[in-house]
Amino acid sequence: MEKTAQMVGNYSEDSIKTLDWQEHIRKRPGMYIGKLGDGKSRDDGIYVFIKEVLDNSIDEYAMGFGKNINIKLEDNTISVRDYGRGIPLGKLIDVASKMNTGAKYDSKVFKKSVGLNGVGIKAVNALSSSFKITAYREGEARTAEFSQGKLVNEKTYKAEDKKNGTLVVFAPDNEVFGNYKFINDYIEPMMRNYVYLNSGLTINFNGTKYYSKNGLLDLLQENLNQEEIYPIIHLQDDDFEIALTHGKQYNEEYYSFVNGQNTTQGGTHLSTFREGYVKTIREFYRKDYDSADIRQSIIAAISIKIEEPIFESQTKTKLGSKDMTPNGISVRNYIFDFLKKLDDYLHKNPQVAEVLEKKIKESEKERKAIAGVKKLARERAKKVSLHNKKLRDCRVHYNSDHERKFETTIFITEGDSASGSITKSRDVNTQAVFSLKGKPYNSYGKTKKVVYENEEFNLLQAALNIEEGIENIRYQNVVIATDADVDGMHIRLLLITFFLQFFPDLLKNGHLFILETPLFRVRNKKETIYCYDEAEKEAAIKKLKNNPEITRFKGLGEISPNEFKNFIGKDIRLDPVTLSKTDSISGLLKFYMGTNTPERQDFIIENLRIEEDV
Repeated sequence: MEKTAQMVGNYSEDSIKTLDWQEHIRKRPGMYIGKLGDGKSRDDGIYVFIKEVLDNSIDEYAMGFGKNINIKLEDNTISVRDYGRGIPLGKLIDVASKMNTGAKYDSKVFKKSVGLNGVGIKAVNALSSSFKITAYREGEARTAEFSQGKLVNEKTYKAEDKKNGTLVVFAPDNEVFGNYKFINDYIEPMMRNYVYLNSGLTINFNGTKYYSKNGLLDLLQENLNQEEIYPIIHLQDDDFEIALTHGKQYNEEYYSFVNGQNTTQGGTHLSTFREGYVKTIREFYRKDYDSADIRQSIIAAISIKIEEPIFESQTKTKLGSKDMTPNGISVRNYIFDFLKKLDDYLHKNPQVAEVLEKKIKESEKERKAIAGVKKLARERAKKVSLHNKKLRDCRVHYNSDHERKFETTIFITEGDSASGSITKSRDVNTQAVFSLKGKPYNSYGKTKKVVYENEEFNLLQAALNIEEGIENIRYQNVVIATDADVDGMHIRLLLITFFLQFFPDLLKNGHLFILETPLFRVRNKKETIYCYDEAEKEAAIKKLKNNPEITRFKGLGEISPNEFKNFIGKDIRLDPVTLSKTDSISGLLKFYMGTNTPERQDFIIENLRIEEDV
C-alpha cells in the first residue's frame, strides 16, 4: 500500500505550479477558443481568432469611431486595421498580454460590447507564432511584437501620416493547430454578418467590400436560398431588430446575434423570441394553433443589444443572460413587448396575415396526417437494437449544455466490409459508425412522411437526434464515407439530398463532410506513401524510385483496419459540404435529382470531358 502511494506521487509544495498567462492559455486552449482544428470546420479556433480581433474594431465603430475596417489574409497571416480611437500607447502591451485588462470594464467607454472579460486578444497572442499590434494616436505610434505570447520587440515612434486606429497582424501557431488552412467560404459570411449588424460600416476583405444599408433585411434577402411565401417583415428599435418570413422548408431557420456576436447556439434571446412569436400569433388569430405549426418553415434573423451580456463560454456562441436588461427591462419582457410591433404589422398588412395563416393550417394538416406514422416510427426506432444492427456508437457526446467538451464524429457508410474496416480502426471514444443497407431512397420531392416510413432514414435521424432540429445533434461531424466510384458517388448524392430536403441546417452549420480516402498506395521496402489523386501518385513514384509497388484501392472495404487508422485519425481529410449564398436548395435538388433535362445532360457531358483532360 505504501509503495503504491509513493508511486502515485509525493504531494508537496513542489507539486504546486504557477503558470504564466501565455503558458496557461497554451496548455488549456479549449478554455479560451473552444475547439482547435485545422480550419476545415467553420468553428475551428483559427476563425475564432479573427472574430476576437475584429470584435474590438467593431466595438470602436459601435461607439462612433471609424467607419472602415481593412482585413487581409495572405500566407496564413491575418491583418486587421481599424480607424477607431487607437489603444492608449502606454497600455498597448498590457492590453495584448495582461489577462483581465481592457477598457470594456468601463461601461462608460464601451456600452453593449461583446468583449467584456479582457481575454480574447490575449488568447490570439498566446496561440500565435507571431503577433504584432500597433496603436496610432494623434501622430504617435507604438508597436509591440510577440511570439507565442512572449514579448520580443517594442518601439514608440512618430506616425504623423497615419490615421488613428489599431493594426493587429497574427499567424496562428502550427504547434497548436498543425498544418492549418483558412477557408474563405468560412470567413466571408463572418464579414457579411458584421456589416448586416452594423449598418454603415464598410469592411474590406482581400479587396472585396462588404457593406449593408438595411441591416437584417439585407441578411435575410442575401441568405434566402428559396422563394419566401410573403415579403420579409423588418422591424427594429434601438436595441432589438428582427427580419422574418416563411419558406417552404420543414425546419425552423434562425440567425441570432447579441451585440454583433453570432450566437450560433442561440440562448435566452432566441428561446424568448420563439416563445413570444408563438404567443403573438395565437393572440392575433385568436386561435390556439400548435407551436410547431406556427414556427414550421420560419426564417428569421434577430439581433439584441445588451449591457454586459453573460455568455455560456468564452467563445460566446450561446447567451446565458436571463435578467440582463436593455434600457432596464428584462430580456423576456422586452422581447415580448417588442413583438407587439409584429401584431401591428399583421393588422396593417392583411394579405400577409392571410398567407401566414394558410401556411400554419397547411403545416397543421400535414402534421396530423403523419402523426400515426411518426408514432409507429419512434416506437420502431426504440425497439431496433441500433447498437447491434445499425449504429456502433462512441462513448462520449456533448455535455449537457451542448458545449463541445469532446468533438464527436459519425461515419455513414454502406456495406459490411467498409463498415467493418472503419469500426475496427476508429477511436471508440469519439467516433461512431452508422451502417446503411444498400442505396438510400431518393427523397427528392417527397414529404416528411417518408422520413418516418423509410427505416433507414428513420433510424439515421434517431441516431443523429435531429428530428426537431440540429440544436441537440449528437455528433459534431457527420461524415459520409463511401467508395470513390459511381455507386459511392450516387450514395453521397442521395444522402445529401435527404439532408438538404429535410435538415438543411446540417449543411448550413458546417456539420456535413465527405471522407477523403486514398486511391493509391505506393511503397517500397523502406517507405509507404498514400496518394489521394493521380498527381500525388506520380510524385510518390518519383520519390521512391526503384519500381515501387503500386496498389489501387477500389473500395473502402479493401483497406485494412490497420491502414484505415491512418486516414481517420489526426490526419483525417474531410471535405466540407457547404452551401453558398447563391445556392437555391430547391434549384439544386431539382437540377440534380429531378426529371432528366437537356441542361443536366450537357452538364454531365462537359464535366466528363474535364475528367478526361486531367
